[in-house]
Amino acid sequence: MKILLVSPHDSTYKAGDSAFKRQVSYYALTLPTLAALVPEELGAKVSVVDEGVQKLGSLDGVDLLGISIITPAAPRGYELADLARQQGITVVLGGPHVTLMPDEAAEHADCVVTGWADQTWPELLRDFAAGTLKTRYTHEGRAPIAGLPDARRDLLNLKKYLPIPCVQASRGCPNECTFCAIPAVWGRDFHQRPVKEVVAEIEALDSRRVLFLDPAIAERPAYAKELYRELAPLKIKWGGLSTVKITEDVELLQLAKKSGCIGLLIGFESIYQESLEGINKVFADSSKYLDAVGMLHDNGMGVLGTFVFGLEGDDDDVFKRTADFIDEARIDMVRYSVFTPFPGTKTFADLDAQGRILSRDWGLYNTENVVFRPKNMSPERLQEGLKEAWRQTTSFKSIFKRVRWLSANRFFVLALNLGFRFYAKRVLLD
Repeated sequence: MKILLVSPHDSTYKAGDSAFKRQVSYYALTLPTLAALVPEELGAKVSVVDEGVQKLGSLDGVDLLGISIITPAAPRGYELADLARQQGITVVLGGPHVTLMPDEAAEHADCVVTGWADQTWPELLRDFAAGTLKTRYTHEGRAPIAGLPDARRDLLNLKKYLPIPCVQASRGCPNECTFCAIPAVWGRDFHQRPVKEVVAEIEALDSRRVLFLDPAIAERPAYAKELYRELAPLKIKWGGLSTVKITEDVELLQLAKKSGCIGLLIGFESIYQESLEGINKVFADSSKYLDAVGMLHDNGMGVLGTFVFGLEGDDDDVFKRTADFIDEARIDMVRYSVFTPFPGTKTFADLDAQGRILSRDWGLYNTENVVFRPKNMSPERLQEGLKEAWRQTTSFKSIFKRVRWLSANRFFVLALNLGFRFYAKRVLLD
């Protein structure tokens, strides 16, 4: 049996024509994890293709094609699925977009997988080998992640990514921010791996640097503290993600520092409190953002801040005020996006009922295109404001002002900023 797993490209993340330079690209663990879950008794030959960094070759000899789809890659995913089925290849579709839009995806597949696939994927493959493949597999209930095999990183072209191995210690987020697809796709459950398993995986990687892909590990402080205590003896340097709440727990912040944390992606989303409350991010206080960034810097951590424009409380001044705040706070790296109501979510349904959805071209749902009508400005003004913010923050003046304060990792952060500058120019500014 020959199994091919593919992550389809979208308009900005495409081999040979990507807006992402290597210094801002990291690999996802979805396909390598699925590859590791293929039952050994099937004797299957498994290969993995990330179309963001590698062009897909011939489908000759493939028995089963598995495609994991995010919304902006849905057009390409469906195109590839239709092509494979025309060649007599069995196609299985899964991923966030498929979980949100299973009936749409079913029109292009022999089988659809929704939710977590740790348990259903091996079952599906055994059914396929026995000739009893079902048309849909759905995981229900919690999805324990203890005892899972290590991801098959050997199947990836690692030279195409940041030279930092990716690890995941937990999944999910207990918060319910309405702009975020995580609670819509996976619910609010928080799943954590045993700390000993995480440490053993990192030791086996034999790397002094690690990137954690956990979306909200600090939301469970007791688990995060246990993990950080066990990481400290490894003497690694690591980056990851967190909400701003990490700065409210002094012990947690100090343990993160001692464990080797040198940078965190923080989802600030907006400097307008009204906008934060409008997306149910009630735990964030924008008036404390400046102090929070200072605390992270004081503990030797760089900050990659993410901000969303087009929220219900945003006005015409939000673009410049946000860019000015970033310079004032000396946020090391920045990623802007526009509010995007992903199909299949309650937010999409609500805006659709109000007649505010402007496009159903899923390829435009990459968080850089305006696909809905904002409350306090025109769609054109939102798109232009996004460009203005990117233009100011990726200017050499802004980059120098923020990076020159760094005492460590200056050149690495500078490279990341230049990568984001290339991304902004490639996607929006040229």
